[in-house]
Formats: sequence, C-alpha cells, structure tokens
Amino acid sequence: MKIMQLKKSVMTAGVLVTCFVLGCGRNQEKKEEVKNKNEITVGVTSFADTLEPTEQYFSWVVSRYGIGETLTKFDQKGRVIPSLAESWINYEDGRTWIFKIRKGVKFSDGTEMTPEMVKKSLERTFELSNRAKTFFNLQELVIDGQNLIIKTDKPVAGLPGCLADPLFLVVNTQGDTDLYASKGPICTGPYMVESFDPTEQCVVIKNNYYWGGEVPLDKISFKCIDDQITRSMALQSGEIQIAYNLKTENLLDFQDVTKYNIQSLDSLRTTFAFMNENGVLKDKVLRQAILRALDKETYAKTLLEGGAKSGKAPVPPTLDFGFEELIDENTYNPESAKKLLVENGYKDIDNDGYLETPNGEKIELEFVIYSSREELKVYAQASQISLKEIGINIKINTVSYETLLDLRDAGKFDLLIWNVLVANTGDPEKYLRENWYSKSPSNQTGYKNKKVDELLDKLSVEYNKDLRRNLIIEIQQLIMNDASTIFFGYETTYLITSKDIENALLYPTDYYWVTDKISIRKESKE
Repeated sequence: MKIMQLKKSVMTAGVLVTCFVLGCGRNQEKKEEVKNKNEITVGVTSFADTLEPTEQYFSWVVSRYGIGETLTKFDQKGRVIPSLAESWINYEDGRTWIFKIRKGVKFSDGTEMTPEMVKKSLERTFELSNRAKTFFNLQELVIDGQNLIIKTDKPVAGLPGCLADPLFLVVNTQGDTDLYASKGPICTGPYMVESFDPTEQCVVIKNNYYWGGEVPLDKISFKCIDDQITRSMALQSGEIQIAYNLKTENLLDFQDVTKYNIQSLDSLRTTFAFMNENGVLKDKVLRQAILRALDKETYAKTLLEGGAKSGKAPVPPTLDFGFEELIDENTYNPESAKKLLVENGYKDIDNDGYLETPNGEKIELEFVIYSSREELKVYAQASQISLKEIGINIKINTVSYETLLDLRDAGKFDLLIWNVLVANTGDPEKYLRENWYSKSPSNQTGYKNKKVDELLDKLSVEYNKDLRRNLIIEIQQLIMNDASTIFFGYETTYLITSKDIENALLYPTDYYWVTDKISIRKESKE
C-alpha cells in the first residue's frame, strides 16, 4: 500500500536524522551548565520574524514568551478570568462594556499603565491590524476614572474572551514603537526582551517592574528547533529544558519519570487545508472528489501513530459542539470519488495518469505547507499519494510559516495547510468567522455562503449558551456540506520538560508557554 510506503520513508528519514544527531554528539556538559544558574532554554517551533504584535499572528509569540499581557486571560479550564482588567460588566444594550483597569501595573520600562494608555494601545491595534475587526467593530473607547468603556457597533456576547486573544495585548505606545519589531514591544509581562534574532533565538530577562510579584527566573532563551527529532535530542542532552510540539513517536525517549515530566492534552486545534475556489477548485464536484479520496483515519492512526484523531468537522470532538451529530457526505470512498469525476466530465486526455477538467484544462494543484510542524508534511505527502490514485496531480510547496501567511493573505494557493486553535476567544465563534465569513479579510478562498454569514452574525449577538451551541453546529454542517475545506485531524498536544522544571503548565488555549510561575527546582541548583 502506497500510504504504508510513505510511513516507511518518514520513519527511515527520522532514523537517519537521529543517527546524525547522535553521531555529532550533544555536549553532556550542557546539563551541568544550567545548574547554579537561574535561567533555562526552551525549544520551540513556528518562530517569528518580527515581534511587532499587530503583524499576522506574532502577538502569540509575545504572549507565549511571557512578554505581553491582555486585559483578560484564560485559566487552565478555558474560562475567562481577570488579568490587566480587574473586572468587567456589560450594559443591557449589549454594545457597551466597562472594564476596570488594574492599578499598580507598570510596563517593563517602569512607566505606569493607566486606562488612557490601555485605550491608546487598543486604538493602535485596530489601526494596524486587519484582524482586529474580525473580533468586533470598535465604535468608541471612553475613559471614566479607572474604567475603560468599550462601545461596539452591535452586541458582542464574547467580548471579554476576544480581549484575551494576544492580538489585544497592551503595549506602551509612548515608546519608540518602530523598534518593537526588532527589539520587542514594551509590555507588562514577567519578562522583557533582551535580544531577538529572527527565526533563530529570542532571549528574555526578568521584568523587575512586574506587577504580579517576584519573577522566578532571570533569563529564558527560546531557541528555534523546527525538526522534532533534533528538538527531542536537545532535551535529552540538556541543551534545552522544555520542548514544545513533540509528537507521539518521541515519547519513548522520555519514559524515565526521574528525569522528565510529560503532559498531554486532547487538542483544541484543528489541522485543515483551505481549498481556493478562485481557481479550478471552484467546482464543488472536484472538491468533493478530493475529500472522498483522503484516508484521514489511516493518516491519524498509522502515519501519526495515534497522535491525532481523524478529522471531519471544523471543531474537534474535545469541545461539545456536535461532532457526532454532524453528517459528513464526503467520507473516505475513493471509488465514489473516481465515479463522481468521470460522471462530471473529468478525463485523462493525454494518458499521463492525471485528469483534465471537462474543458480540457490540466489540473495541477499547488499544496502550500509550512515546515515547523512535522504532521503537516505527513498529511500533505499522504494526500499527494491518495489523490494521485484518483488522477489528481498535487505539487507540494514547503515554505516558512511567515511566507505561508503571506500566500494565504494574497490568495496565492490551491490548497493551503492551516493549524489553528479553535476556541481562541472561549468558544469557536471567532475561529469560524475569521475563516469562513465571506467578508473576513482572512478569507481569501472565495468561499461564500449567505446562510453561514447570517448565522455567524446571529451568533455574535447571542448570549444563551445552548442557542450558541446550536448555531455553531448548524454553521459547521453548512461548511461541511459545501465541501469547502479538508479537515485532516486533531492532534494531541504534548509538553515535555526536564524534571528540574517546576510549574510549566499546559493550557488548552496555548497562549501561555512561559508564565510568572515557571521555575527551577531548588534541589537542582544545589
């Protein structure tokens, strides 16, 4: 079976890389170097090429690295709780929210954070980021003593959750904001940027003005190690003490509970591929055939060694939004895919093994993926093999994450992989709006369904939990019926740390990789 051949090739490549790493030899003295030092190194992926928080999704990096904070945040159960705002209330009209800004907070340059400065920070975000208006349309910001009053053009039921998204982290706009991209923004988090080398390393140091109390660590280095085998070896050698985004196949290396801690979380992320309807994929028949040709169950169970659940819907089954209730008309059925194409005029005119459209146009679909998540390559390569079997020619274009964002926003792709948190504001509303609302600036696929738009608008003003759930289920079903997107799977998230590390927690909303609680065990420094 060709899928199994792919698995063997992926495993062989992994062995070769591992042998190379072992052959080079990690310096075992690295483990001794961290002792008697109040600093750690973290191995990460999807590194940023800028720390400007309004650019693309790079505010997530600023939040994950303990640099920036927002008015609200999520706890370990995904609930919205206070952060830079102590409390909030909503007027009966639903369009006016009052946030009481916390006193005694200072930015990392020692400047006091005031409601006026919070106001200017939010205004800057809306001015510079096209994504901001996908959360809510800001009508007015008003200062009333210690309160910041936010007025929107229509009711926004999930506004406190929206403000927990790192896009809305609070920065000091009085500083030289032109330097934020290269030097890091001035924020209120437990750490501040010491140095930043795009795509390589970011070093943060303790913020001595931090409002939340004493910060345990003096320095944290975030090192970009895209290859997961290399990242695993770096943790084993002591080069790093925390590793993010390791996979199921790495777990055997960390079974010694006296040396390592392993945390896992059923994913709140979905890996999917946009299908661009502005080109040949405007034909729903072709999109349906593609979906029916993909053996997502095998990809998840065999190729990813059970490290994912096979995909079906926009929202993973870990959230209660009707996964089992949803009907997938395009489950794996390659014979049905072939029949559908033949019946609708697709044929191999030049006998090269690949189909042409009913108009005789050659089909060669560019599948854009990025390199920092190993499972994305597995999905893409498996899809290439599966689709070849029904006569669809796929060319894989592997790019950096930053380039992928540019291609997505420009609509320059046929298929484009995406891995995203689906409850970034507390539930899937904003995730659905950002990707499938026809007027969303992030929707560059040409996807448009009037009913989906209507339901998303209705969802944004609905406060009742049960009614919101029903709307989200209906929206998902419509998106699935349109065969607009390939939902590959929902991967398990792992966090593996050295036993020397304390209070490194895995959050369902993965905005908080480093917090003011992470520390080195006292015994490890003695």
